[in-house]
Amino acid sequence: MARVRKTVTIRDVAEDAGVSLQTVSRVVNDGPNVRPQVRDKVRASIEKLGYVPSLAAQRMSGSRSYIILAINDRERTLADWRERLGTDWVDQMLLGGILTCSQHGYRMMVELVDTHSDHVERELGAALSALQPDGVILTPPHSENRLITELLAARRIPFARIGSNAPGPGVPLTMGDEGAAHLATTRLIELGHRRIGMIAGPSQYSLSGWRIEGWRRALAEAGLAHDGLIETGDFGYPSGARAAEALLTRNPDLTAIIASNDQMALAALEVARERGLTVPDDLSLISFDNTPIVRFSQPPLTAIDQPIAETVSRAVEHLIARGPEADDRAVIEVAAGLVERASTAIAPDRA
Repeated sequence: MARVRKTVTIRDVAEDAGVSLQTVSRVVNDGPNVRPQVRDKVRASIEKLGYVPSLAAQRMSGSRSYIILAINDRERTLADWRERLGTDWVDQMLLGGILTCSQHGYRMMVELVDTHSDHVERELGAALSALQPDGVILTPPHSENRLITELLAARRIPFARIGSNAPGPGVPLTMGDEGAAHLATTRLIELGHRRIGMIAGPSQYSLSGWRIEGWRRALAEAGLAHDGLIETGDFGYPSGARAAEALLTRNPDLTAIIASNDQMALAALEVARERGLTVPDDLSLISFDNTPIVRFSQPPLTAIDQPIAETVSRAVEHLIARGPEADDRAVIEVAAGLVERASTAIAPDRA
């Protein structure tokens, strides 16, 4: 009969090291007031016994929960999962967050909250009360929802705001959206494009405006016009199709489009096909996000690669290392990059 392995507890470590439970807890939590010799003795017992601290044991100190909570948009996340659209925002968020948390002895948890719900304060308040996180990461559009940010500030819970640089509490983090749009536009100009359209995202996301600013700045630097070259979508495929159709109808001389996410870029690709345009010979396309699906489109899409994992990792590190006198006013920017594939080429000669 197989022997059941006994779970090693904090009490076992205390007995083996000959110290109190509180002393073991302080060592586990890297707390103060433990002599170096005693700390070494406790760590030796932890290693010998193979003790893995539980959240309950870590909370014995009463000062920390060792939980970082990430809040993501409920409606959009569930829609993406149900429709299996190939987006990997949550995957990348977990990659950066879980790995960084584990390196520091923390756990990362994710809650889905509807930013448009009248019950957002009640829903989030219940999660905060149950989990008592040491820090919270807000992703767009929650990062700019004042109901949420004011609730966290009132409860004195440190938080990070991804995709927001608005004044207020919480450390702001961005992924260099303006610079990324400028980079994409400049690359198209280098390829000889002079009529470059933009399918922007919805206005409730600050990053949508930043990308428009980067696109316009690059065109202005090259002495190119932008009037009539922009349409707005909601990050969904149908809105991207409508925007691309409007752009191409209004601007038959358009030779390139930058779309503010992959779904709208894929829609623009399909609209181009339906209109008898070949990508990239007749029309170049650049997308934002660089989710896995754009590698397998025909042709594979050139895309701005959003550093989601790295940004969330930086947010976790800031929240864990944050001291009582932390200055949250400085914006942390993690720059995006451009991945070139087969959807961009030298501009066609339409003279």
